[in-house]
Amino acid sequence: MRLDKFLAHAGAGSRSEVKQAVRKGQVLLNGTAVRDSAAQVGERDQVVYRGTPMVLRGHRYYMLHKPAGVVTATRDAREKTVLDLLRDIPVKGLFPAGRLDKDTEGLLLLTDDGELAHSLLSPRRHVEKTYQVTVQNPLSPEDISRLEAGVDIGDKKPTLPARVRVTGEKQIFLTVREGRYHQIKRMLEAVDNQVLYLKRLSMGGLVLDDTLEKGAYRPLTIEETERLKRAGGGAGPNPLKEGLKDFKGILFDLDGTLVDSMWMWRQIDIEYLSRFGIPLPGDLQKEIEGMSFSETAAYFKKRFLLRDSLETIKADWNAMAAHKYGHEVFYKDGAEEFLSLCRQRNIRLGVATSNSRELVDIAAGALSFQDRMDCIMTACEVRKGKPAPDIYLAVAGRLGIAPEECLVFEDIPAGIAAGKAAGMKVCAVADEYSEDLREEKAAMADFYIDSYRELL
Repeated sequence: MRLDKFLAHAGAGSRSEVKQAVRKGQVLLNGTAVRDSAAQVGERDQVVYRGTPMVLRGHRYYMLHKPAGVVTATRDAREKTVLDLLRDIPVKGLFPAGRLDKDTEGLLLLTDDGELAHSLLSPRRHVEKTYQVTVQNPLSPEDISRLEAGVDIGDKKPTLPARVRVTGEKQIFLTVREGRYHQIKRMLEAVDNQVLYLKRLSMGGLVLDDTLEKGAYRPLTIEETERLKRAGGGAGPNPLKEGLKDFKGILFDLDGTLVDSMWMWRQIDIEYLSRFGIPLPGDLQKEIEGMSFSETAAYFKKRFLLRDSLETIKADWNAMAAHKYGHEVFYKDGAEEFLSLCRQRNIRLGVATSNSRELVDIAAGALSFQDRMDCIMTACEVRKGKPAPDIYLAVAGRLGIAPEECLVFEDIPAGIAAGKAAGMKVCAVADEYSEDLREEKAAMADFYIDSYRELL
């Protein structure tokens, strides 16, 4: 196992944090300081991180009875998250496998096992999830038949066949095999009804423990864990690995997709707004998702009534981020090797980013990917951020490749939507800062990866 992966799995910190420690010589491998994050760690090797011996722990699995009023996320500046409910266990590395809306109750799996989470949430697996639903109006036999056959909820294809069991005049159990955004609510709206109460009862054979009070949690038993693994069937070989031969061009978003940099932008937002005595709003990251660098500056100026010019705002951000891009930002796991593989196969490569040109050039120079790319463009150049498809269509045009022959790698829903709107296939990339959107991203995209190593 790679040294940085070993340290992250052992709970030393995030991948970016441990990479910094390695570069600074703060990690000993068998008594010797190493500065290469890719150094291999075997079963008998001894690793010491900043003076603390590290041991690779097994994965952790917890069942949580999620109450209403708590958001399914690993962090939120304003709202209580599901991890905030875990008061007597270390939460570092844990994330929710799937998403329940703020007002939805019931079963939620919390784990640090990315492979299992991916297998459970992958659209290819069709893992069943059952919900207790209170509806506004009684369902007619025709409504039930439509739900069970699949309904149009505004996406490109109807929902998969579901199962409905009526338990009362306005009470049903609804079992689905997908995890689309607000799916249950949208399914009921499709038959002219409304959800008044929603509670998840089971997922992949794991049933909510009825002795758990709302907000309570417990570790899964070995039997429950094995049942989940059987339901997921394991992630298996990624179908994109063989499918790469079908694409003439591959286009990458930058932050969170090609490089591990999303962690720094929240820090910059906090530091920048603090200059004006403004706390970080909890909805900020969602509001600016996909915006170009210039659009984001305009949004900040209008929302926070900033007197600085747009150019001054952008210059301040560039200065704050430049050092981090030059010294603290690294490739996503396996990305550098994947770029080399693509070049060997004569696949043309491009970057389509919402970032500023100045910062992209700094990152490209620090990580030496400018020579591997046939085209690098920013959303400012096309004057439209994502989810508009313009940036991806512009890069494909520069590469001289038809959109349907291009594959896009993206880490956020707005970017995935942009690639799909451009008529391209899209692979969603896992990222710590959008982990709570894993299910939504997997449902939107054609493929999903936790690491580029799945494609090597």
